[in-house]
Amino acid sequence: MTLKNRLTEIVKKAFSDAGYDESLGVVTFSDRPDLCQFQCNGALTGAKLHRKAPMMIANDVLGNLSDNAIFKSVTVAPPGFINIILSDEFIAEEAKKMEKSERLALPVMDKETIVVDYGGPNVAKPLHVGHLRAAIIGETLKRLARFLGHNVIGDVHLGDWGLQMGLIISELFREKPELCFFDKEYSGQYPEESPVTIDDLSRLYPQASARSKEDEAFRETAMRATFDLQNGRRGYVELWKKFLEVSVADLKKSYARLGVDFDMWLGESDADPYVKPLLEILEEKKLTYLSDGALIADVAEETDDEPMPPVIISKSDGSQLYATTDLATIIQRERDFKPDEIWYVVDSRQSMHFKQVFRLAKKAELVSPETELYHVGFGTMNGSDGKPYKTREGGVMSLSVLIESAKAAAKERIDESETAKNLPGSERDKIAELVGISAIKFGDLINHRTRDYIFDLNRFLSTEGKTGPYLQYTVVRIKSLLAKAEAAGVIPGEIIAPKNDTERELLIKLFSVGDVLLRAFDDKAPNAICEVMFDIAGLFNRFYFENKILANENEAERASWISIVSLVRDMLVTLLDIFSTDVPEIM
Repeated sequence: MTLKNRLTEIVKKAFSDAGYDESLGVVTFSDRPDLCQFQCNGALTGAKLHRKAPMMIANDVLGNLSDNAIFKSVTVAPPGFINIILSDEFIAEEAKKMEKSERLALPVMDKETIVVDYGGPNVAKPLHVGHLRAAIIGETLKRLARFLGHNVIGDVHLGDWGLQMGLIISELFREKPELCFFDKEYSGQYPEESPVTIDDLSRLYPQASARSKEDEAFRETAMRATFDLQNGRRGYVELWKKFLEVSVADLKKSYARLGVDFDMWLGESDADPYVKPLLEILEEKKLTYLSDGALIADVAEETDDEPMPPVIISKSDGSQLYATTDLATIIQRERDFKPDEIWYVVDSRQSMHFKQVFRLAKKAELVSPETELYHVGFGTMNGSDGKPYKTREGGVMSLSVLIESAKAAAKERIDESETAKNLPGSERDKIAELVGISAIKFGDLINHRTRDYIFDLNRFLSTEGKTGPYLQYTVVRIKSLLAKAEAAGVIPGEIIAPKNDTERELLIKLFSVGDVLLRAFDDKAPNAICEVMFDIAGLFNRFYFENKILANENEAERASWISIVSLVRDMLVTLLDIFSTDVPEIM
């Protein structure tokens, strides 16, 4: 149990002993840390339930709390708030428990199996800025769930089985018809080396896409190629494997720079074998019917307050849609992983699609009624004009260009830094990469995922304010302080009762992290963790400037402070790891 929950149990008992409903005893961290550290507002809620003035209820409860040794003071404030301040000795004991714990006394939840579907890139297309949010939000949520004790499978869910494959095959045939992959009679071994590079794929797809919009005959050729591929034409399957191999290698490099790592590199093609079982299940349960030649399923409910269109399973020409693939993938995941939850980290604009898919999955009993299917929707990353972020020419910016621009801007600042300017160029490059990536990540993740936000690289790179570089700089400062302490022979010692308000606030904030992690998990909202990290960093820096830590002549206080500094470092590094963010040695 977190400290807040332990306090809640104490206050609940006090309510019960006073004759009131114990559910009123919920304790929260104080909205006014200048007045108290924790508060309970239950007396206000209980006034109507017990037909009694909130102040009378609060004072009745107060009598059951005032003798508890862990409290320095428990007071009642109008119109019925119960304000709690912990004793300094108890705060020190809690800090020591946190210090001695392998995981900083942070909570572990009852283990569940969770599949996180995030990324969603298409094979043969380079990543662009539109892929950023799914990647970093999904990676953070995956790591958070895993840190809290869950069995988590992260799946990239590649777009690798649609018309774009037929388009690329057809365009490649126009350029290199002599390739053995196109010869239906060829029966030999296909070359191990791919006939295309990632640059070829990046060129072929847009060419083919543009051609298909102008040339109906070419589009029909591409559709036939797609059909032949999906029905096992040998040369096309081998070509497709080469496309996949080249594209995935490039995707892995781009994702690695962001600290994003998938457990499974499955795609739409892996779900294809489950389409037939899906159709059989839907038919058996009489959930589908034909409408103008298309196979559809109704998912509307009487309680809907907005129109709910039916799910189109296949079009009149027999082609399948995203809903078909997503439903087939649910069958696959159910059979492979038996997940308790599946999270889909996808743009909020796809909310209707997922409502339809989730409803049909439940109606068809593809998963149990208890399995949670959750759409983790997110807003858009916009430019200064408030529109989706573009290049100066108005095109979609590739993700690698965005990362390089952040790295270059970080490098300019690092080259001017007194501490880093004398480092070799290769070391400054490494630091610039770490700082640039953290600027991009935290510029995004400090916002609630459902919000649109303005991408402002100059602001995100600042070492002041709510930025990734500020967090990194704070950890670098802490490491420098601890190195100086070690060099001076100052060693960590037993944490003793705090001596000033900033020290108390800092420790109480550390105690709040467990509750923040649980809330972030429940809400699927990493920004809550960002906020507590910035609070901790801000309080530490205030503590650092207000106290001459190494110069303190009181040996016990100095040793205690070094232990607290180490605790802050460990907490920030632990939380940064959830965000897959490393800290350079120098900034």
